[in-house]
Amino acid sequence: MKWIIEYYVSENDKCPVKDFIDDLTSEGKAKYIMITDLLEQYGIQVREPYIKAITGKKKLFEIRIKDKSNIHRIIYFVFTGKTLILLHGFTKKTQKTPAREIEIAEKRIKDYLIRKELSA
Repeated sequence: MKWIIEYYVSENDKCPVKDFIDDLTSEGKAKYIMITDLLEQYGIQVREPYIKAITGKKKLFEIRIKDKSNIHRIIYFVFTGKTLILLHGFTKKTQKTPAREIEIAEKRIKDYLIRKELSA
């Protein structure tokens, strides 16, 4: 069974990761597609240089995309079963993933789980 990749959608129907991906260069988009193909096939077995676990209250991972001019990250978490939820994308400017970016992802996890529970 393949892994499923879903995008976090806010209460006002915004999809921040899709918007972020739309703004990537064609090279960045191609790398994103290649990495998500690996994730759909192998899930949590995918490792560096494509995926890296990051710290946080929840178990977060980042998709690592590098194009000619920038380094990009998309933070996600593993939901029940074989589902990956893409939460937040950003262009990396420092060595370490900024705490602010992790906080945005954690806030979106909380929102996602609350609304998922309410719809069940």
